[in-house]
Amino acid sequence: MKNFTLLILFVILVASCKINTYKNKSQANIFANHADPFIGTGGHGHTYPGATVPFGMLQVSPDNGISSWDWCSGYHYSDSIVSGFSHLHLSGTGIGDLADILFMPTNKKLDLTTKTTSRDQLPYKSKYSHVNEKATPGSYQVFLEDPKINVELTSSQRTAFHKYTFAKNDKQAVIIDLGFAINWDKALKTNITVEDPYTISGYRFSTGWAKNQKVFFVAKFSKPISESVLLANKQIVSGNNAEGENTTAQLFFEPNNSNQLEVKVALSSVSVANAKDNLDDEKATFDDTKSKAATIWNTALSKIEVETPVDSLKTIFYTAMFHAQVAPVTYSDKNGEFRKEDDQIVAARDYTAYSTLSLWDTFRAENPLLTLLAPDKTSDIINSMLAYYDTKKILPVWTLYANETNTMTGYHSIPVIVDAYQKGIKGFDPEKAYQAMKATMMQDERGLNLYKKYGYIPYNLLDESVTITLEYAYDDWCVAQMAKALGKTEDYQFFLNRSKAYQYLFDPKTGFMRGKSEDGKSWNEPFDPKHSNHREHTDYTEGNAWQHSWFVPQNVEDFISLHGSNEIFAKRLEQLFTESSEITGSNVSADISGLIGQYAHGNEPSHHIAYMFNHANQPWRTQYWVHHILDTQYNTTPNGLSGNEDCGQMSAWYIFSSMGLYPMNPASGEYEIGSPIFEKATINLQDGKTFVIEAENVSDKNFYIQSATLNGVVFNKTVITHQDILKGGKLHFVMGAEPNKNWGLKK
Repeated sequence: MKNFTLLILFVILVASCKINTYKNKSQANIFANHADPFIGTGGHGHTYPGATVPFGMLQVSPDNGISSWDWCSGYHYSDSIVSGFSHLHLSGTGIGDLADILFMPTNKKLDLTTKTTSRDQLPYKSKYSHVNEKATPGSYQVFLEDPKINVELTSSQRTAFHKYTFAKNDKQAVIIDLGFAINWDKALKTNITVEDPYTISGYRFSTGWAKNQKVFFVAKFSKPISESVLLANKQIVSGNNAEGENTTAQLFFEPNNSNQLEVKVALSSVSVANAKDNLDDEKATFDDTKSKAATIWNTALSKIEVETPVDSLKTIFYTAMFHAQVAPVTYSDKNGEFRKEDDQIVAARDYTAYSTLSLWDTFRAENPLLTLLAPDKTSDIINSMLAYYDTKKILPVWTLYANETNTMTGYHSIPVIVDAYQKGIKGFDPEKAYQAMKATMMQDERGLNLYKKYGYIPYNLLDESVTITLEYAYDDWCVAQMAKALGKTEDYQFFLNRSKAYQYLFDPKTGFMRGKSEDGKSWNEPFDPKHSNHREHTDYTEGNAWQHSWFVPQNVEDFISLHGSNEIFAKRLEQLFTESSEITGSNVSADISGLIGQYAHGNEPSHHIAYMFNHANQPWRTQYWVHHILDTQYNTTPNGLSGNEDCGQMSAWYIFSSMGLYPMNPASGEYEIGSPIFEKATINLQDGKTFVIEAENVSDKNFYIQSATLNGVVFNKTVITHQDILKGGKLHFVMGAEPNKNWGLKK
């Protein structure tokens, strides 16, 4: 009996060990398990579901093959056809480019000589179902229904991994199509070379949004190539090399008693030799890389830990954390080299060069978020912008593959640099950065000649004059802050004075920022604040007067005084959210989405506005509207973003706001207090310290702040500084269902 009892105890002990083992295994990637890469792949989110690592060089992801606005990332959840899997993608932008170096497995010999004008004519396309599709941070899987092939993808920083599982006894083949292009992209010159039985290499030079994009690649297969068919401009060529505007290849492989084929692909902007250097070594397997990618993502997502009983909120939050760390992307090779727009090859020394700088979007919250999550990346991003300045003598606007797209308004490299400097981030030359900022704002391109001459941009001399003027005024304020910090008093006064340009465009009668003529007196008439005309013959960029009349984050108090009083300002601000959502005009910008009244959360110019109530002594209105936006503009479906993700900005807004913070003036080093939705959020800082935000009694109804303490001391302010957060500590809120109209008021 005693032995039997010992046996039972032993069995229980073993079983409990197994249970703990399984539990620990499931807990290992707990943060990554909450993220869903399919969020944002529907609607106008424009995200991709494929595999990448934080700020990775490659984004290996499925391409549906459609050229349309909602397919800017190459993929849209509404689709059911896949054309292949390419290696470069944009996350949530409004303009389509990339989708370079397309691979597609197949199980039959195909005729690739027929000219195709649409994806319907592609001989290698396949149907798929979301039932047989899965995406997690760092990996992607889909079953191709036509050739009956299971495709799995994963990635390291500079190498993509494919795993294809074929049906038993099927032919095993892979298509490489370097002529494949979507949206704005067009191949100019391409090459495929079969180097040896396991290796192919080549390049793809293209034009599009990035006018001079050169991508070199190498691919290594796990099995020897038994047969290859190479084509140049739809003609089969002999030998092991094909070159032309459009080159394709079909490679065949012997089964070798295995139905699986693996491929490793690395890219470079410089050369095939550099692509080979970027390729992970032979020890790196698909499964190991997939496991490492999950671990890397889990570490990246764990930089902020949130606690809530509502699982959907965790899913939205950690998906936002995922999307906030896929861009910008690594651009320099392992040896530091990268190609500039003018074809110079330079080397990044002591930093990593980054591309995909969507600065008009990301300066608002994404870049400030990175100062908390990845300050080392922030200094690298600044050095990347300064490398651009070395060539162009001005700072970049929106760079893609080192190309200036000149997309959107303002020069928002400037607030990114000032924000980092004010927060004490090292690793770049502040004097050089200041000279770059000053040179940029003193040149004459992109309307700055008019801005300097008139103090604002007259509507009759340049489109989008109101938006451009307001954004240049903000950039000037940022230059002034850097000048002040560096002891340049004369420059400080000059740029500070110029930063008041918004005063020229404010119409006290209507309460809107309006287009003003070069005579300095007459407004652009007739005036309809709801009118939108997309990117031409308009005073506003991708919006209307309702959405663009609030961009004075650098001096909200003066802005309020222009309205006349806190009461008038707050009443007009409230009307923004309660006005009808009608947008007038025959060419309304598709970017105006996520409407709450005339507030448009789906586009970035609206993102700071709800926090302005704080400055009009009505912080409870900020709390109400921020909570409403959090509640209505994000969800866990593929349509879970109310507008373009824009390289992390839509997600950064959620991350900050859900914790109860937001950088309304992104270069001020301060965060506005909003309305936290989590019981607890812990920011794990770089030096091992933590900053904890607690919201006692918080619920979907208890979103008003009743009281607060910072490290046990009464906290009655609507801002907290970045430096306060870096010190570590605890910000504790008590929440309730009714507003406390005495909390947070400026005395």
